[in-house]
Amino acid sequence: MLYAAASSDLTLLIPTNDVAQPELTILIPTLNESLTIGPFLQWCQIGLEKAGVTGEVLIVDSSTDDTPDIALRHGARVLRTPKRGVGRAYIDAIPYIRGRYVLMGDADCTYDFREIETFVREFRAGSEFIMGSRFNGYIEPHSMPALHRYFGTPITTAILNFLYSTHFSDIHCGMRGMTKQALERIDLESQSWEYSSEMVLKSVCLRLKTVEVPVCFLKEPEGRCSHLKRNGWLEPWRAGWINLKAMFLYGSDFFLLRPGLILLVLGLLLSLPVTLGPVALGPVVLSLNWMLLGQTLAVLGLESFYLGCIVQVLYNYSPHAANRWIQLFRYNRAMLLSGAMVACGIAFCIPLCVRYVQLGLRLTKIGTSNHLAANGLLLIIFGFLTFCNTLVLHAVKLRTKPRLLTAEEGPVACKIAS
Repeated sequence: MLYAAASSDLTLLIPTNDVAQPELTILIPTLNESLTIGPFLQWCQIGLEKAGVTGEVLIVDSSTDDTPDIALRHGARVLRTPKRGVGRAYIDAIPYIRGRYVLMGDADCTYDFREIETFVREFRAGSEFIMGSRFNGYIEPHSMPALHRYFGTPITTAILNFLYSTHFSDIHCGMRGMTKQALERIDLESQSWEYSSEMVLKSVCLRLKTVEVPVCFLKEPEGRCSHLKRNGWLEPWRAGWINLKAMFLYGSDFFLLRPGLILLVLGLLLSLPVTLGPVALGPVVLSLNWMLLGQTLAVLGLESFYLGCIVQVLYNYSPHAANRWIQLFRYNRAMLLSGAMVACGIAFCIPLCVRYVQLGLRLTKIGTSNHLAANGLLLIIFGFLTFCNTLVLHAVKLRTKPRLLTAEEGPVACKIAS
């Protein structure tokens, strides 16, 4: 006998032999997996018994075949949802997760859920995010396409490691676990394949206690065709592209904050020394042309820096980082600074304006007043950018929702468990 609980377009089906008070939830999205769902659920039961943990299996299903019926007969809960992406399946499932720990994967019997002891052990040791690694474990011959094994996964993993200063070996491994609390804090937004990168990079940004464990990756059972293959040869490339997009979007401050500071400093080094006229540095003479280059770099750098600050406040991964920028750019202080920069900039421009009028509205040669006025214009631009970005920064802070439970500040670590 089954009990169904409905909520909007979701329906939860509960088996008669339902598990009470599970410690672990095995959370699996499915789409027409009637060939493998039965053996897979048998593997889950074996894995739970070997690990000595009370667990439930929650299937998030959008199938048109008898996958949900088979799952119910094998004791799994089934959350029926419309077909709208694997990332959305995890989002839909969050209110229905009963376990303290969540283990994710695929129902195609490519990940060996008979061997979940390592995940359970790391959960009980205090890990908040556990990433499986096929490259540190075992990859059965012919189980992973060469394009994925030797190009796609290594390249995107290397990019994420570079952007976020991490040491993951396999960011696309489908077998991964996290505490329910961590899953809620991650606040998953991706609807499709990019969910995998979003989970990993947000775990880093939120400074979750992270560990990587080896897993076994097996060939698909005879007769099954993966979803990537079902959607055509272009689907792996599309999946890789949207994962890269997620890395760039959720880590956009990497491209803005420090590069902006570097451009700003470099620009000022080219502009400020020439404020009162050309400066000779050996065979190189810094003149008005060098100043214009420096000013361009400085303006680009300052705006990039401000955008990086705004992004950190908007994402609010670390309340400490967000509050740091709010404190640095306190409204009254930033407004006064903006006004002072504009006033100084105007003052620097006055000598050139006077000279211009005295010469009958003509400038015949470049002098000190030209250099001074150029940096005066730079100050006016700086004042305007500081004014505008301070407004945006505080407006973003007003509209940014606080994240659940602040993580401890400190270095991000990803240890390897054997």
